[in-house]
Amino acid sequence: MNQNKEFDFNFVDIVALVLRYRKNLIIIGLAAAILTAIFTGPFFIKPKYQSEVIFYPTTINSIGNAMFTDLTQRQADPLAFGEEEEAENALQLLNSSALQGRIVKNFDLINHYGIDADGGSPLTDLGREMKSNIKFSRTRHLAVAINVLDEDPIKAAEIANGIAAIYDSVKTEIQKQVSLEALEIVEGEFKNKEKEVWDLRTKLKALGKEGITNYEEQSRAIAEELYKVSATSAIGRRLQVAQDKLAKYAGEFTYLNETLILELESLSKLRKRFERSKVDVEKTLPQKFVLTSASPAEKKSYPIRSMLVLLVTAAVGFFSIVVLLILNQLNLLKK
Repeated sequence: MNQNKEFDFNFVDIVALVLRYRKNLIIIGLAAAILTAIFTGPFFIKPKYQSEVIFYPTTINSIGNAMFTDLTQRQADPLAFGEEEEAENALQLLNSSALQGRIVKNFDLINHYGIDADGGSPLTDLGREMKSNIKFSRTRHLAVAINVLDEDPIKAAEIANGIAAIYDSVKTEIQKQVSLEALEIVEGEFKNKEKEVWDLRTKLKALGKEGITNYEEQSRAIAEELYKVSATSAIGRRLQVAQDKLAKYAGEFTYLNETLILELESLSKLRKRFERSKVDVEKTLPQKFVLTSASPAEKKSYPIRSMLVLLVTAAVGFFSIVVLLILNQLNLLKK
């Protein structure tokens, strides 16, 4: 009960104190609001305008695999929207040094942000400005958002759209570099396999000059003819010589023929891989589906003066009441 009475007494005391000094508190609040409105004006804080680009990254990395693979084996659909993994990969690429450097160069951000290139820490200052004005984030629907703040609304839209274009080109360049290396490897394997097949065919062609063109058919035909004639006759002796010759080259012919069948199958697979790798190098697809392109903002996004005035006024009013309570308690202690 004592604690409740003390609380009620303190609460009433606070209300009475506020009512007693209400004119002073109102004057302080109005002064804080006016000063905040003045010091957040364009003369003190340059207004900034925001532009935004929202896009879905594609789910495809290899055009050849996506376009020239059986539907039952296809790993990615070139028309599919991005998923969580693609969104995270896109954010990593947007924050990479390769893409950040391209942004700085294309839009001359050092001069645009008024950074002294000969100063003590131009790169640190540039990084701070970029971090403050350029932000990348993932939306709840797994799209990627590029937000740019700038004092010039047209420049903000230009930078936002430019970053989206740079993302497309940088990702394409990275994929081209990898696909070119892959093409060189596959092309080397394909040419080696072609040479192996050519050597096998050359050896089979040499056996063909010896009369060995199809061992199984020839052997069956000679055996049937030998069955019909006498082995001691002239025809029988010639057939026997032919059969002996077939037997002499039978092992080599069988090996070369069966090896050629296997190598031709392997060559066919390598040819398909080679053709897909060529497509990856020679052709390109967009790396993103743009949902919202940036356009110059009509209203500033920073600073939000009404919110700042409200927050500062509320904070000043609260601390004014606290100060009055402290002074009041000190006066009571002195009495």
